[in-house]
Amino acid sequence: MAESWDGSYDDSGSFSDESGFYARLHIEPIYDSFLCPLTKKVMRDPVTIESGQTFERAAIEMWFNECRESRRKPICPMTLKELRTTDLNPSIALRNTIEEWTARNEAVQLDMARKSLNLGSPEKETLGSLKYVQHVCQKGLSRHIARNAGLIPMIVSLLKSTSRRVQFRALETLKIVVQEDNECKEMLAEGDTLRTVVKFLRHERSKEKEEAVALLYELSTSQDLCEKIGSVNGAILILVGMSSSRSENITTVENAERTLENLETCENNIRQMAEYGRLRPLLTQILEGPPETKHSMAAHLGELVLNNDDKLFVAQTVGPSLINIMRSGDKQAKEAALKALNQISSFEASARVLVQQGILPPLVRDLFAVGSNPLPMKLKEVSATILANIVSSGSDFNSIPVEPNNQTTLVSEATIHSLLQLISNTGPAIECKLLQVLVGLTSSPSTISSIVNAIRSSGAIISLVQFIEAPQLDLRVSAIKLLQNISPHLSQELADALRGSVGQLSSLFRIIAENTGITEEQAAAVGLLADLPERDLGLSRQMLDEGAFELVHLRIFQLRQGGTRGGRFLTPFLEGLVRILARITFILADEPDAVAFCRNRDLAALFIELLQSNGLDNVQMVSAMALENLSLESKTLTQLPTLPEPGFCASIFPCFSSQPVLTGLCPLHRGTCSLKETFCLLEGNAVDKLVALLDHASEKVVEAALAALSTLLDDGVDVEKGVNILHNVDGVQPIFNVLFENRSENLMRRAVWTAERLLRNDDIAIEFSNNPNVNTALVDAFQHGDYKTRQIAERALRHVDKLPNFSNIFPNPGT
Repeated sequence: MAESWDGSYDDSGSFSDESGFYARLHIEPIYDSFLCPLTKKVMRDPVTIESGQTFERAAIEMWFNECRESRRKPICPMTLKELRTTDLNPSIALRNTIEEWTARNEAVQLDMARKSLNLGSPEKETLGSLKYVQHVCQKGLSRHIARNAGLIPMIVSLLKSTSRRVQFRALETLKIVVQEDNECKEMLAEGDTLRTVVKFLRHERSKEKEEAVALLYELSTSQDLCEKIGSVNGAILILVGMSSSRSENITTVENAERTLENLETCENNIRQMAEYGRLRPLLTQILEGPPETKHSMAAHLGELVLNNDDKLFVAQTVGPSLINIMRSGDKQAKEAALKALNQISSFEASARVLVQQGILPPLVRDLFAVGSNPLPMKLKEVSATILANIVSSGSDFNSIPVEPNNQTTLVSEATIHSLLQLISNTGPAIECKLLQVLVGLTSSPSTISSIVNAIRSSGAIISLVQFIEAPQLDLRVSAIKLLQNISPHLSQELADALRGSVGQLSSLFRIIAENTGITEEQAAAVGLLADLPERDLGLSRQMLDEGAFELVHLRIFQLRQGGTRGGRFLTPFLEGLVRILARITFILADEPDAVAFCRNRDLAALFIELLQSNGLDNVQMVSAMALENLSLESKTLTQLPTLPEPGFCASIFPCFSSQPVLTGLCPLHRGTCSLKETFCLLEGNAVDKLVALLDHASEKVVEAALAALSTLLDDGVDVEKGVNILHNVDGVQPIFNVLFENRSENLMRRAVWTAERLLRNDDIAIEFSNNPNVNTALVDAFQHGDYKTRQIAERALRHVDKLPNFSNIFPNPGT
């Protein structure tokens, strides 16, 4: 075997020094006729010129170009004789001979190279062998030699090398081997090679990752391999991540994107891509695919878990297509479309888009459809879920028709009646969703009045109340939330239904009693009970008899002790409990048992403590209202002292009589008082705490606090002592400050009444007589208040000498 050393090529040519040893070994010597006289290299495309000399086509063409550029006549580079023509005649025989000689030599060289294509060979020899295989395959015509020589499995085995350079070179070589050769691609895809290549996609080092992506792209150009690539666990997930990566180099990102585009020819791959956030291919199929594909892709869309941005994108892209399938498709197609619409309607913004695209008419039609071909119940449940999602979107349902060429809307009385009828004739699952629809509609200020009127006219309160005892949690929660929403508008009707029902009221309190953390159901139940008419004596009597107030008091105690897990429902739950407990203070005058309960549980002290629940405005307001009610009863509960009868002598001779000195009496109520027994605010040190609330930001809290303080100045108590009590805690000025501020009519009326009582005190009248704010406020009330307020303002103005005492502008009624 002869050796010929003809130099080494750089990477931009054919091969480097790593592979030069194999490339320079020849089984046959190189004949001079094989070499181009200009390049001194073996010719690939030999051509003959006019002089009879043979050259490499590219080399002689470059020679002739140089002659033209230097404006010299073309000459033969060997004979230096001038040529009449520069025509090139292919030397086919010589080219065939060279190709045969090259093939024989390359076969031997490949055989030598393949001996180093194993994990046991030195790194340098392995790298040289791989580079030589690249050199052979890049010549195109010799690629089949590498395939037939069984090199592909050997190169694949090198992917498991411990050398990074060998791994990189093996990936690079495989990419070259399979280019434009489907048979090589099929061979490479055998076994677990694809799985091995995919592992390199997770590689931290970018060079190996870049080559692995490039190799996968080459393989993905074969449609037969697309499904196989997609079936490799994690392949599509990683490619999707790489295609949108900002940290990868641009070549890697582009190859990942091109690979995914090729893989989109397989429906299973499209489904996988959608699962990993690449939705456009799936949406394209819904828009442009054949009917069967549209329906299958829509069904898969319904199974995906989408983030809110994706839901909006999907609604904007394929919303009309899905609505059309729902409107005109068969039951299987409807099911697919409904599941997809259910998914994307769960985000408010995407639900609004669907409303704009016209989802309501076909949705309501299918939901209420009866007759020979109604929607199956399982699909009605999905339709009801979509409708529940839609009504939570904040759309204007007062103006959106649900029937073509008709002004009937979702909140029309006829529609709500149909909804209520459907609720009473379906199973728990659909009932729950339809109740959620009503919950959504009653949560909006713009639609609640229409729903309340429809419920009232349908007489559905009794049937809705019955759901409180439903065994299904979701159904029960939806019903209670609906009843809570409508309770401010139908409070008396609900109270009548609960008072006359068997078990519903106690069921609500059983829900509240559960001490496993505060749930949405408990918060809704408490809110419902808190909205019932507080002065409904029969309902309060029933609650007292059934131990409801005892339970509520216990739950408040547990919350204040930290014995119950809070969460987002803690505040509404506590506020509702306090409102329920406060209702017992509205029946004190009629129910001795209520008085006894308040005494036994020391409710006055509890409400005083709750006054200091900073940040909980409703708790402070309701506590002040409860203290007002309790304080109003103090004058009847106070034990007035019993004076001894005068003796015989004292009755005849008054000089023998002396009035006993009584100590320990309440200056306000003139008897024996205590916070626990008579609910005396003075004894409970509550006055200063109520005064502090007069500066509260909430007008309702201020009004409730002022109302409680007004009981110190009420008829039946020592008003002068009450004024002194307020003066001693610096409460006079804050009360007048309330009068100065331009607040609601109720608060103005209360402030004027309180101010008039204070101004009965001469010292206070003198102090405030020249206060322009007081005068202005009283004059304003005198001029613009209602009849009673004007009378009170008139008396107050007399106290500060702004009206003459003989004036009688408003004569007493009946005179």
